[in-house]
This record gives sequence, C-alpha cells and structure tokens, in this order.
Amino acid sequence: MHTFKCTDIQLNSSPLRILIVVNVFRPDLGGGVLFADLCDGLHERGLNIHVKCAYPYSPEWSDKSGKNGLKISHETDLGYVVERHGLFIPRNPNSLIQRLIYEGSFFLSLLRKIPRKNTYDAILVFNPLIGAAAYAGVASFLSKTPVWLNVQDLSAQAAAAGGIAGRSKGTSVLERIQNAVFRRSSFWSSISTPMVDTLKLIPGAPSDVHLIPNWLHSSLAKHILEASSRKRNTLHSPVKLLYSGNVGGKQNLLAFCEMLKETDASFSFRIQGAGSRFDEVTSWMKHHQDPRFEVHGLSDEKNLAIALAEADFFVITEKPGAGNSFVPSKLIPSLASRTPVLALCDPRGPLGQEMEEFGLGCRLDWKAEGAISAFFSNLDSTQLASWQSNCASRSSFYTREQGIDRCVQALTTLSTKSKS
Repeated sequence: MHTFKCTDIQLNSSPLRILIVVNVFRPDLGGGVLFADLCDGLHERGLNIHVKCAYPYSPEWSDKSGKNGLKISHETDLGYVVERHGLFIPRNPNSLIQRLIYEGSFFLSLLRKIPRKNTYDAILVFNPLIGAAAYAGVASFLSKTPVWLNVQDLSAQAAAAGGIAGRSKGTSVLERIQNAVFRRSSFWSSISTPMVDTLKLIPGAPSDVHLIPNWLHSSLAKHILEASSRKRNTLHSPVKLLYSGNVGGKQNLLAFCEMLKETDASFSFRIQGAGSRFDEVTSWMKHHQDPRFEVHGLSDEKNLAIALAEADFFVITEKPGAGNSFVPSKLIPSLASRTPVLALCDPRGPLGQEMEEFGLGCRLDWKAEGAISAFFSNLDSTQLASWQSNCASRSSFYTREQGIDRCVQALTTLSTKSKS
C-alpha cells in the first residue's frame, strides 16, 4: 500500500486533462462538497477539469434544482465544465428495486456522451455509485483512457449494512457485479487502511491499492478556525452531544437514541440531519417528548462549525456489521474542531481502528450492556482534554493541501504510465 506524499509530485509540462465522474457535486452536501473542493483544487493547480455529475438531490433524495430530467446541462462559471445528467431519484431510498433503478438510470444517462480518444489524459471516478464506475469502464474502453477508481464506499456491502439488500444471495450478486465493474479500472485507491485491505481481497484487484484519505474542505475549515475560540476543555453540564449528517440505515441512529433514552444520564443531544431514516428519528422525538433530545435539519457550514465547537462529543454511529463498507467523512470536521468522538461501531472497521489507534474519544459496542451509562459515569475533564489534544494531532493527516497534492500525484502517475 502506498500513500502519496507532497514530495512525490512531478507535474507534466502540459496541463493534465481530467474527466471526473461522480454522482454528487456542489451544492449537495457531504461528498458533494468534498468532490467540488477537489475539482477546485485541481483547477487551481492548472489541471483541465471536466466534471460529469447528477443534478443536486442529496442527502434529501429530492430534486433540489427542479431541473432533473432528460436534459444535459453545462455550467462553466467555476473555470471548468460541470456537466449535469438526470437520474431516477428514489421515493423510497430503502427499496432495493428503486436503488437499482437509480444506479442504472445514472449509467444510462451518462452513456449518452462518450469521450473520444485523446480527449482526456485520465478518468477519475468515485464509487459508491456503481453506475458511475460502470460508465467510466465503458468510456475507458472506447476512448482508450486510463481510469482511477476511488472507492469511498463499497456499494454491495453498504446495501447489506443498511438493510437494503439481504446478506446472502442478494449481497453475493451485488458483489459480483460491483467487482466486475471495479476490474475495468487499472488504478485503485480508497480512503482508509481497512478499506484498502478489503479491496485487495477482490479477485483481479491491482497488485497495489493506494491509500488516499479525504480531507477537510476549505470553506468548512475556515469556519471551524473562526469558531475555535468557543472551545473549552471542561465538560458542560449537561454533557453536550452532537450528531450532524446523513441519517440512513447504515447509521442506525434511532437505535442509539433508544439506548440513550433508557439511561438517567444528564445530557443534551442535538441531532441535525437529513436522509432516508431522518423522518423516523423525527417522529420518535415527537412521540417521546424527552427534553434531552432536539432535532433539526442540516445546518450551513458556519452553524455546523459553531455546533462542533460547543459540543463535548460528536456522535458517530454505525450499524453492527457495517464492517469495512465505509469510513465516515463526518469524522474529519470533528477532529479539526478538537471535538472528541463518541462512536458506536465495530472495533475492526475503519472507524473503530481509527478510534483505538489514535485515542480520538470513546468507542462503545452496541451489545455491551450498561456501556452508555458507564460512559457518562466515568467522564472527567482531564480525559476530555486528552482526547481533544489527540483529535488536534490526528487532524493534520486530513489537511486539504496534502489531500489534493496526493490526488495530483495519482493522476500524474496514472497518465504517465498509460503513455509509456
């Protein structure tokens, strides 16, 4: 496994021409913000960028622009082209059939425009949407352009973890399709060591799968820096917990809320989110009327930074058995804000390993009886300050400049190898 470093970079004399294929892009949150920040960074470094993506829909699973459909649109106000394609947006994201149509519709929509030979030096495609990776494979074959596959999430395993697909025959079929699509790419990378190790086990994987972590994008980093003056190294009373991000099957957030409610601990749990299971959490809150819980929609970046600065712990939950299917990107803003993590996750997954190796907060097992009550009982400000220090130290691994430099080197390497 190779992690690219800034010192590895040797730019070509002529700008690289890169096609980037991804489902979400600005103004979509989460991955949409990260992928847009990457494109901005590559453009700033002189690369010629062309993006193929969907109309904005995430994480709300709704047509946010009102333009989703058959028409292909082009935006050029960023200094590079953003080409948007329509796709089927599931009314029920937890339906396997609707998710398969969603994947297939994006693939077919993208197929309407295939690049010609010598148009690009490399194609960069982000998975978890297999439809995007499948299109990149077809485009690579027809245009003779090398593909870099960046695996943010393993779609088949994530579908099983989220309850969308069964864990036996259904998952096996999805995995075979996923792996066949992956093998169309010559250069693979992922965002955590456990994810890299998992990819290496796929039959036909490249001999070297690269580690290229995500990073904290520039606009949120600025707001976190401004809000950092609010941070304190002593516990609030009641203890302040924060959850912010997608609320879907993989997160299992409602189960955590039910566990919290059964304790007599003094806490204030603020949830701000969106996603396929967000309405379930909202309905649960209204039914129980427990004043220790409050629920809101996703905030803008400035208010997210303020909420992180004011929180004692940032909550990250992963459904049991999620394993190596993903590493939560929400971890990175938490580290940058020096907010320790309260994680409920498998010990051997990417998040569990990160928590244990770097001491980023407290990791709990879902089945450990009394673990949450014990967590609150054993809290003290000395331990909190130590966790905060560890978060600050680990955040340096996820800086924007390092992240984009790694991507430039990967693209340079891929383009150079294809021409040799």
